[in-house]
Amino acid sequence: MKNIAEVHSAKRQKSKWMELDPILLTTPFAVQTNWVVITGSACTGKTTLIHMLRDRGYPVIQETAREYIDQELAKGRKVEEIIKNPNTQREIIEMQLRAENGQVIKSDDLAFLDRGLPDSLTFYRYNGLNPNSIVPKCFQKHYACVFILNRLPLRLDGARIPDESFLNYLDEWLEKDYAALGYQVIRVPVKPPGERLDFMLDILSNLGLCI
Repeated sequence: MKNIAEVHSAKRQKSKWMELDPILLTTPFAVQTNWVVITGSACTGKTTLIHMLRDRGYPVIQETAREYIDQELAKGRKVEEIIKNPNTQREIIEMQLRAENGQVIKSDDLAFLDRGLPDSLTFYRYNGLNPNSIVPKCFQKHYACVFILNRLPLRLDGARIPDESFLNYLDEWLEKDYAALGYQVIRVPVKPPGERLDFMLDILSNLGLCI
């Protein structure tokens, strides 16, 4: 049986490394929001910051991919089985769409998302799926700001993938895909969580978003 790293290596070899269609990238955004995306590779500290923001009273949307994997693990499935399933990425994007189109947060709320919908472009491509098939969905909402966290040392758990090349791929292509959609991505350096949070809130304050 292949381990997780081998599974991802095989998918990477099959991937066409597809660029996003420049015609699709001219799609206008439907709704401007005050939402802030916090994204990055695995083990970047996203969840820690999201919890800190929630504790300060900000509306948040938790990572739907992690929620989906945890739900499937609770059903007794193995992480390798979940990762290999071609429907996994489709299920995750449907969950993300429901979260972003739900009633939990309004478009004019200053809210924080643990990954945004465009993250799926990177994951689709990596898993051999055509990212252009979901580009139009990425223009339903326009985020006010996108932060990508620089990587921390990897700490493994049941839902994390111990594949250095996969993690480097995410770090590179998440930035490329958000930039292709027109976002000015802001890198958050490795610092203690409190300093990282202050770094982001200072930037948002300068943008007139922080309350």
